[in-house]
Amino acid sequence: MRLVVRAVLVAVRAVSPFPGSFTKTQPKGTKTALKGGESLGENEGGVIDQNNFNGFHWSIFIVTNTPSTIFILFNSLFGEMALHSGKRRSDSNSCCWLSTLHQFRWRSILVTASLIALGVFLEKVNKTAEHSVLEKEKIIGQIIQEQMNSEIKNHLDTFKEMQKTFPLFKHANYTLLAGAPPWKKKLLTVGIASAQSSHGNYLLDTLKSLFQASSKYELEHPLVLVLLSDSDPQWLSQTVAKISNLFTWFIETQELLVVHGLLHGSLVRTVDDGSPCGELYSKQRADFALLMNFANNLSDYFLLLEDNVYCTSGFVSTIYRTLAAWEDLPWVILEFSRLSISGRVFHTSDLPRLISFFFLFPMDTPTYLLLSEFRLLLNQNVPIHFSSSIFYRLTGYLESERACFPVEQAVVFRNPDNPVGVVVSNMIPAVSYMPYYAYILNQDHFIGVEVWEGNFLTVILDKPHKILRVAVLTGSEENGMYHLQKAHVLLGSGLTEEPMHCTQYTLLGPLVKGNLDQRVFYEEDSVEELSCIQLLVLAPQESLLLIRQIKVWTEKEN
Repeated sequence: MRLVVRAVLVAVRAVSPFPGSFTKTQPKGTKTALKGGESLGENEGGVIDQNNFNGFHWSIFIVTNTPSTIFILFNSLFGEMALHSGKRRSDSNSCCWLSTLHQFRWRSILVTASLIALGVFLEKVNKTAEHSVLEKEKIIGQIIQEQMNSEIKNHLDTFKEMQKTFPLFKHANYTLLAGAPPWKKKLLTVGIASAQSSHGNYLLDTLKSLFQASSKYELEHPLVLVLLSDSDPQWLSQTVAKISNLFTWFIETQELLVVHGLLHGSLVRTVDDGSPCGELYSKQRADFALLMNFANNLSDYFLLLEDNVYCTSGFVSTIYRTLAAWEDLPWVILEFSRLSISGRVFHTSDLPRLISFFFLFPMDTPTYLLLSEFRLLLNQNVPIHFSSSIFYRLTGYLESERACFPVEQAVVFRNPDNPVGVVVSNMIPAVSYMPYYAYILNQDHFIGVEVWEGNFLTVILDKPHKILRVAVLTGSEENGMYHLQKAHVLLGSGLTEEPMHCTQYTLLGPLVKGNLDQRVFYEEDSVEELSCIQLLVLAPQESLLLIRQIKVWTEKEN
C-alpha cells in the first residue's frame, strides 16, 4: 500500500497548478490529526517534516493502508491550497484563479476517486490471496488428517479382525491341576511354562531353587504359576503328582498354582519354510501366550521364567525393591538376567498387547527378538539391564537347539577404570570428607550433612568416554546405614567449558536401597560418548549421607 501512497503524491504533483513554489511547514512537536481523533506521536510515522520532494517541501510516511487515509491526505492538501489561493488573489485576476482552481479540483477528485478504488481493489486482492492461502493450508491439513485417520482406522480394523479370528481368545482351554487362584490380587506372578522334552525336564529343580531361595516373608506376595502345555495324560499325571508331593505347603497356602492349557484349532502349526527353529519358536510362543493369558489380572507385575532356571538367594526382595524404585518411572521390561528370555519383568497390564504382538509375525521369528521389538514399540528405547544377574540356566540346550536359543555371552568386566575428571557438588561436606573422595578407587568416602532435595554430586570427565557400566554405592558396607534414600543417577553429554557442565542428561536409573549397578546402553544413531555422571537427590533426609564409591567402566581405546 506504500506504493499507492507514493502514486498519490506523484499524481498530485502532476495535476498541481503550483510548480515548485508550494511550501508546507509544521512546527516541531505538533501532531497530525487522523480519522477518529487519533494522532501519530511526535516525530513518528505520519509527522510531516520539511523535506524537499521534487518541488514540494514535504514528505509523508503512512503506516496504514486504508482508502480513508488517502482521502484525509487530499483534504489536508486542499485546505492548504485554499489558504494559498487567498494570497494569490491579491496579485492576479480572481476569475482566472478560480477557474484554474475549479479545474484542478475536478481533476483531483477524479484522480482521488480512481486511487481510492485502486486501494479498495488491492485490499480485496490481498484479503482474497490471504484467504486463498488459508484455504489451501486448511485443505492440505484436512487431507493429511484424513490420511492419518485412514491409517489409524486400518490398523485398528486389522487388530479388531485379528482379535475376532484370534484362536487364543476363542479356543484357549485351561484345567486346574493343583492349587487355586488367590482370592486377592498379588504383587508379582512368577510364570513358568513347561512341556515334555526329549532331553529331560528340569521343572522340579527350577521350583526347588525358587522356593529355597526365598524366605517365608518374601513368599507372601508372589504367586508361582506353572502352565503345563503337553497333551500326554500320563506325563501330566506324573508331573502333577510330583509337584503335589514336593510342594504341598505352597499349594495349600495359595503360593503355587498349576494349570494345564491348550489351544484348539491351534496356533501351534508346522512352519513350511524349512526352518529348523520355526516349530520350536511356534510352540514356545503359544505356551507363553497361554501362560500370560491366564496370569492376566492375577497380579500387578509378571516375571517370565523358563523351566530350566536356577534362582539366586533373595531374588524376590531384589525384584520388589527394584519395582518400588521404578514405580513412578516409565518402563516396559526390566531385565534381571543375561538369559535371552528368563528374568524379564513386565507390567501385567501389558500382557494382552504382548500376546497379540506375538502372533503378528511369522512363526519362525525368534521369541527373544519379539520381546526386544515389543519394548521398542512401547517407547523403551534401550534395555534396562541390571548388572547383577539373579537367574542362571541349570543346563545347556541340546546341540540341535543351540542355534535357535542363543545364550547371551556374559560380559566380563575388569576392575573399574574411573576416567580422569573433576567432582563438583552443592552438598555440605563433613570435615575432612570431600566430594571427590567418592570417585577415588580406594577406601576413602564422602560424608555429606544436611542433604536436601536438589542436591547433587557430579563427576565431569576430562574428555568424553563410552561408558559401559556404572555403580553407585552409598551407606555403610556393614549395615547400610546413612545410605541415600531417594536419588537418580543421570548420564550427561554436551559438555560446555564456562561454566563446566553437561547440557543434556538421560536417566540411567534410581538408587535401589541406596545402590545402583547397571549396564549402559545407547540408542541407535545417538551419541555414544558421555562426559558427566550425576547423582541427583530427590528427597531430603534427616541422617548423614555416606557415598562409599562411584565406579565407572569404560570401553578400551584402540
